[in-house]
Amino acid sequence: MDTKKNEMRSQLPYAALDEIPEAKADAKEIVGLVKSSGKISGYQLSDGSTVSKEEGVSMAKAGDIKGVGVAHRKDSEYLKSLPDGTERNNLGNLPSVTTSELSSIE
Repeated sequence: MDTKKNEMRSQLPYAALDEIPEAKADAKEIVGLVKSSGKISGYQLSDGSTVSKEEGVSMAKAGDIKGVGVAHRKDSEYLKSLPDGTERNNLGNLPSVTTSELSSIE
């Protein structure tokens, strides 16, 4: 019974995802969050570039961002970290990037 509970618990985070794209071998990682009024409006990638939230979702669906799945809230899609047993790489735990550092988003 405990094994079954653990299996169900480990699958719950995946149930919240609409899509889990397969990442390409050269896929980038999200290393920072771009926030506007406290809400995520974009992502900083491992190559130093920044993309809007919508571009990030499109890139993830195309396999260009690894470690994330696509979820939605109302009519808006967003990225969510794939559960891997560690909290330190969850999107919510990543540093925020200030808008003054961003020239490619605007």
